[in-house]
Amino acid sequence: MSPAPADELDYKPRDGGWGWVVVFGAHISIGFAYSTSKVLSIFFSEIQEQLESSTSEVAWISSIMLASMYAGGPVSSVLVGRFGSRPIAMLGGVMCAVSMATASVGNSIIFLYLCIGVIAGCGLSFNLNASLTIISKYFLVKRPLANGLAMAGSPVFQSVMAPVNQYLLDSFGWRGSLLILGGLMLNCCVAGALMRPVSVPCKPSSSALRTKAEEQPNNSKTTLKESCLMNVKKFLDFSFFKDRGFVIYLCGNMLFIFGAYSPIMFLQAYAVSKGVDEYSAAYLLSIMGLVDMFVRPSTGLVANSKWIRPRIQYLFSIAMIFNGTTHLLCPLMESYAFLVVYAVLYGMSFGMVFALIFECLMDLMGNERFPSAVGLVTIMECFPMLVGPPAAGLLVDIFGDYDYLFIMCGAVISTGGLFLFVMNIYNYHMLKKEGLANGKEQNQKTTDNQDEVEMKQTPEPEMGQTGPEDKNKNGVQRDPYPENVGTPN
Repeated sequence: MSPAPADELDYKPRDGGWGWVVVFGAHISIGFAYSTSKVLSIFFSEIQEQLESSTSEVAWISSIMLASMYAGGPVSSVLVGRFGSRPIAMLGGVMCAVSMATASVGNSIIFLYLCIGVIAGCGLSFNLNASLTIISKYFLVKRPLANGLAMAGSPVFQSVMAPVNQYLLDSFGWRGSLLILGGLMLNCCVAGALMRPVSVPCKPSSSALRTKAEEQPNNSKTTLKESCLMNVKKFLDFSFFKDRGFVIYLCGNMLFIFGAYSPIMFLQAYAVSKGVDEYSAAYLLSIMGLVDMFVRPSTGLVANSKWIRPRIQYLFSIAMIFNGTTHLLCPLMESYAFLVVYAVLYGMSFGMVFALIFECLMDLMGNERFPSAVGLVTIMECFPMLVGPPAAGLLVDIFGDYDYLFIMCGAVISTGGLFLFVMNIYNYHMLKKEGLANGKEQNQKTTDNQDEVEMKQTPEPEMGQTGPEDKNKNGVQRDPYPENVGTPN
């Protein structure tokens, strides 16, 4: 989910002070939001054994959680806009804690879908949107730095929580681990409590408040309904599908999302199947998270250079091809040392893609259309995100081998990267061609306007003279002998 755009403020943010405490709270909330669905995969093997479920069925837990987190974006935006970031972030923390604690006593996979997938996923959505919105209230000039520090919570928490979850699993089993994890996620409430509302230094006058109150409708239900309708229109603007560049970006992006998360969810189980001990397998996720942590800001610096900036769409497609190729090579890596190399390459390519994924959309749509475009993109991403991990788990159930999972994900992502690369060449060629055509049309219009101005400035000819310019207002040549009107030729 992308950072929420800042509202039009009538004050200047301080770009510091308590804002850095808010960034710390957002770091915690975003860390749980993006890492929980990945590190839950450590519990999958034991859940699968005790609940007698297939690999595909267990994979639905994380995929439903991710889909709920993305699909809940518009709803959380409405709630944050109406009630503020602090109560919504705290509500999200309570939802996550209660859902994890409730899931620990579940005896069916469907129950885990509801608790962990739907309820916890929605709670994480509340945490994520509230965190990103409050940062935009506290920062203006330093907003990129503040957002970068907050978003760093994802790889940091992934690096820490992977071995912690393995320790909890060995000590308390998956049920006790979910209960403790729910308690840890109550820290999202603490993080939300740090997100105090921005205090506006200059209060409006009483007359201005009175005028504003008179302008507001009396029916609060009508106001809420209109606000909801406006947000729905904002996030579901289907006119974007008429934009060629947006459609190309969306197709490639959905192919990437389909195969992006499955390798993370099954990497620990894959390493164990190759004879690696469970703790060392869990550290592969930590290695990936650490590499991702440093690659994202580095990629941002490279993409912002004057040489890469005009070609950022090509860099994005190359990063996708790099990511897909890494998965295709994974089945060849048998030893733990080679799996570490895979985790490093995976972290590099994954970080590159996610450092560019929304920047490329902004490059295509512009600042004004970006919020609506990203709302539509995140909703569309729910479908491949929902079916990707279960489809990968189904391959494991059919063939009894994780190799086919990585081959499928690598092939789909590489196809998406190649599609983006080729279609971006076509798109830029067509834009250049259309630009030249529009330029010629504009020049023709300018010439016609100049001719019309010169025609108006030319004096009328004397009686008895006829010329090409001797026309009436409709462009029909005038007859100098009006008595001939009606005379046959």
